Amino acid sequence: MTAISTVTTRSAPVVGFSTGTAAPLSQAVVHGGTIYCSGTGPLDPQTRTIVSDDFAAQVRQTLTNLLAVVEAAGGSRDTVLKCTCYVADVADFGTFNEEYRRFFDGAAHFPARTTIIATPHRTGVRVEVECVAAVADTVPTV
Repeated sequence: MTAISTVTTRSAPVVGFSTGTAAPLSQAVVHGGTIYCSGTGPLDPQTRTIVSDDFAAQVRQTLTNLLAVVEAAGGSRDTVLKCTCYVADVADFGTFNEEYRRFFDGAAHFPARTTIIATPHRTGVRVEVECVAAVADTVPTV
């Protein structure tokens, strides 16, 4: 059986779902050269507070947090394979696309993606993103 490892980084926030609790999840799990990242949102890694009410700023922080976990697991922006994105308000979909495009601009490819309009679990959070990525040294050259 291929080893399974968990990833934790202080470069991205880890929060409980209610005050004083530890989240019952890993920031990421790596198995067989694949990184499975939990959803992350627009929280400052140190203060664990929402970075801004501005939706574009929330998207940028969310993607920055996600990439920090991918990198801690041995991946990179170029190895992100698939993102599942949760946006609270369909009216923000255009802004989400602009920020997402800007974030992945210059990467080897745009990841496959699913975007869902959903109510977040924390008041004030307007976006959450999770992904599947490859460990950098396992990506074949095409």
